[in-house]
Amino acid sequence: MKDFGFIGTGNMGGALATAVSKSTKSVLLADHFAEKAAELASKLGVQSADNLTIARECRYIFLGVKPQMMADMLSSVADILNQRDDVVLVTMAAGLSIETIRKMAGGNFRIIRIMPNTPVLVGEGEVLYSPAENVSGNELEFFIENMKYAGQLTKIDESLMDAGCSVSGCGPAFVYMFIKGLAQGGVDCGIDKETSLSLAAQTVIGAAKLLMSGDDNPDTLIKNVCSPGGSTIEGVKALEQSGLETIVENAVKAAYKRNIELGKA
Repeated sequence: MKDFGFIGTGNMGGALATAVSKSTKSVLLADHFAEKAAELASKLGVQSADNLTIARECRYIFLGVKPQMMADMLSSVADILNQRDDVVLVTMAAGLSIETIRKMAGGNFRIIRIMPNTPVLVGEGEVLYSPAENVSGNELEFFIENMKYAGQLTKIDESLMDAGCSVSGCGPAFVYMFIKGLAQGGVDCGIDKETSLSLAAQTVIGAAKLLMSGDDNPDTLIKNVCSPGGSTIEGVKALEQSGLETIVENAVKAAYKRNIELGKA
């Protein structure tokens, strides 16, 4: 019996498998393209298999397939899953609720719904998670412990998953747009593109870490950087005049609206 199995080793499934394999080698990988799973398994020092083997032999099964493929995939392994009483399904499919996954699999399965973002690729991700009511405390604790190398895990009510994803799931794209603008400003002022992009990226990393390291809120940290009559305050005024905070807020709301639409599709 293996602790973890991954059905689907695409970008996100592969990234999570990479994170989990840093905690344990009790992992099986499967993918529609078998050679893809085998290649990643070799890289991680774990084993590859097929969907049916994972359904039979793994305790925590990550369902890393696209939402539109989920029903067919679960149907193909449902008979095996329904013979077990020790399996926990982990779904990362956008728009598919815990109850929807249960209906597709044909049973009252223990399910952990997660929504990771792309920085899990470098171990600095945000992974929202919402466990079903029948997931035990021990099962959840084991899951969290073995997911620690993916980044930060945040428990959230399933009803707020779409909202949370609009911040953490969509947010990296918004941050990259900010970094792009910050770097271009440096280029406009005479810095070469490569150096300016590095300065902008590291500045965002450092600012985020500083925010998370203490109790100061963003407004306090802004004030700490701004000296009266200095250069920073002039830049802040320009951002305020452009309505930066409102622009970003509206981006999150637009993403949330689309998440709701996708959930109803």
